Amino acid sequence: MQSRILAEENGQKTYAVVMETGDEVMTCLQDFVDQERLSAAEFSAIGAFSDAVLAYFDWEKKDYLHNSVDEQVEVASLNGDVALAPDGKRAIHIHTVLGRRDGSALAGHLKEAHVRPTLEIILTESPEHLRKRYDPQSGLVLIRPEG
Repeated sequence: MQSRILAEENGQKTYAVVMETGDEVMTCLQDFVDQERLSAAEFSAIGAFSDAVLAYFDWEKKDYLHNSVDEQVEVASLNGDVALAPDGKRAIHIHTVLGRRDGSALAGHLKEAHVRPTLEIILTESPEHLRKRYDPQSGLVLIRPEG
């Protein structure tokens, strides 16, 4: 993984983060946000994966169902955010749409993926912190914009 700052103004930074073949997306991105000490950011990316694990939140069960993707796919869309979890750790939340060879698509929460050949991320840090709070209705920790 390589990165560099593209712009910096009024406490807001924009980074290019580029991953290469074999990089595991969640691990590399977590390392990056921890190293840069990001507490509020949004990002988008394009590229391709050799494999992935997507998840779907089952509302009735209040749990995630995991779907393995064991084929080369294009990252047609990848969007996410960074916020502080209730325990103070940096939490990454990613949704993605993956395109198959036949043009069909898969979508969901990204839990794991290996890059092949590249993943190009543009990440913008906000100077304000975002915090997640426990939501008893869903059983999830969700961003709450209030302090």
